Amino acid sequence: MNGPLNRQVDEYVTKHAEWRDELQELRGIVFECELSEDYKWRAPCYTHDGANVVMLGAFKEYAAISFLKGSLLKDTKQILVAPGENSRAVRLVRFTSVAEIAKLARVLKSYIKEAIKIEQAGLKVSFDENKVFDLPEELLNKFREVPGLEQAFRTLTTGRQRAYVLHITGAKQSATRTARVEKHVPRIFAGKGLNDCICGHSKKPPGCDGSHQYIDRV
Repeated sequence: MNGPLNRQVDEYVTKHAEWRDELQELRGIVFECELSEDYKWRAPCYTHDGANVVMLGAFKEYAAISFLKGSLLKDTKQILVAPGENSRAVRLVRFTSVAEIAKLARVLKSYIKEAIKIEQAGLKVSFDENKVFDLPEELLNKFREVPGLEQAFRTLTTGRQRAYVLHITGAKQSATRTARVEKHVPRIFAGKGLNDCICGHSKKPPGCDGSHQYIDRV
């Protein structure tokens, strides 16, 4: 591991008690690779020369390690999965026990080393920036319900629109998709993307680095 451990990552692991052991096991594997520990997008993130390589995450049904350019990995062991049907870059490996992680420790290290080489080579995932996304019905319904919302959404950058669409359609249930739309209406009106900072305290704008969580602790 390059550099010190990150305090925010410590707190993230502690907070997610249901997957604490799994996160610690994954963190230990990453420690053995030439990466620096950071905290981005409210989750542990590991970088090489400033480039994001992998992230750790605790979800409702599993813990995971995500490869930010996983679609470029060879995946010789066929363990990578896309987090959503529209995911073009990120690939992750899901775990529900420490034993599963330990069994794949050597493979994960080899994948991380390959991911580092991808960054060193400057390889990029090909994105079709002009791709037209079908807007989910739940978002279209909200456009009809809230005056001005569609115009506010259309003025967002293509990347920000895409992020919202992928986030909304990532939910299987219509009720969940509707809730996600409702939650982000104020953010859309503010001209903010899904991961943009809205509190003004981020040290890495326009993204949110979670700084708002620590304002009262300073």
